[in-house]
Amino acid sequence: MLNVNKLYVSYGQSEALHGITFSAKKNETVAIMGRNGMGKTTLFKSLMGVLPLKSGSIDIDGQDISKDESYKRVAKGMAYVPQGRMIFSTLTVEENIQTGLENSRDKKIPDEIYALFPVLFDMRSRKGGNLSGGQQQQLAIARALVTNPKVLLLDEPTEGIQPSIIKDIAKALNEIRKMREITIVVSEQVLSFAMDVADRLFVIEGGCLVHESSRAATDTARIKQFLSV
Repeated sequence: MLNVNKLYVSYGQSEALHGITFSAKKNETVAIMGRNGMGKTTLFKSLMGVLPLKSGSIDIDGQDISKDESYKRVAKGMAYVPQGRMIFSTLTVEENIQTGLENSRDKKIPDEIYALFPVLFDMRSRKGGNLSGGQQQQLAIARALVTNPKVLLLDEPTEGIQPSIIKDIAKALNEIRKMREITIVVSEQVLSFAMDVADRLFVIEGGCLVHESSRAATDTARIKQFLSV
């Protein structure tokens, strides 16, 4: 469903990603683990078209999206929940989710979105800025899901969120995958969360993928070494 091949990305003269290659199948969740500054957000921004590629290719479901602008990538099946959530604080929960329906004919929010995140239904008239961090994260995921993506990118979804809500988000992601059979790529530093949701784990270090394992074969002690400063 997602093929990323030899991705090179630079900030000016400085190369940030050095030939990243990985793929993710339909209905598979892949976690990209790594410490801050190792290239996770750069990778996600380049997948979404926020940062241009120096070279390499990205395709979704057999369609090359490497040169497409972000909105075209969304039309071809990519959705992105950025680090820090980026919700509209002055819009209500309902209005926030509807921004994801900008290009669809029907502006009605599907019932299954509220079934996944009941708290959002209860708070649908509340301003986004009045939600807790965990509720905002659920809102950002809901907004991405209404575009009916084939591939959902989540950049550090557990950042600044309390452990009980992290469990809720893991449960919702597993539920989404079951319902929609979509591909999920998540960047993460919390290993327990990655182990709850991912079929395969990669580690990024210094802009290179340095480790890959299936969940069953994951040596958690080894991954923790990569994640410790």
